[in-house]
Amino acid sequence: MATTTASQRREEARTAYNAFMKGCPTNLLLSRISDKWVGLVLSALKERPQRYSDLGRRIAGVSQKMLTQTLRTLERDGLVSRTVTPSVPVRVDYALTPLGASLATLFSAVKEWAEENIEEVVEARERYDAEAEAQVRAEQEAS
Repeated sequence: MATTTASQRREEARTAYNAFMKGCPTNLLLSRISDKWVGLVLSALKERPQRYSDLGRRIAGVSQKMLTQTLRTLERDGLVSRTVTPSVPVRVDYALTPLGASLATLFSAVKEWAEENIEEVVEARERYDAEAEAQVRAEQEAS
């Protein structure tokens, strides 16, 4: 039975698409899709195809630069399609591909979870901050 080196084991893991490995393509994909704008764009497009300007109005706080970058990345990854209709002015519509629709379903579920549970999260943050502040005060008084 041959033994394998750490380098060989890392290479085997990489070829098996192990997202925990830094160089793995799935790790890179997870990094890309974890961007906050990606989730919001996919969730917005899940409702219906939209024009660039509609997306910009729908997603509060996204700059033109970030929206453009996000849409280009999603198009490159095969998650969004871009359709140009020649008119004056030119009309550009964005829609989910079947691959993008499968991912948008997951993001929509996370978005809905966040909307339903934000109050509980805020309460937990307030408790944590109050406890941390009390601990700092106690340490200051003790010294």
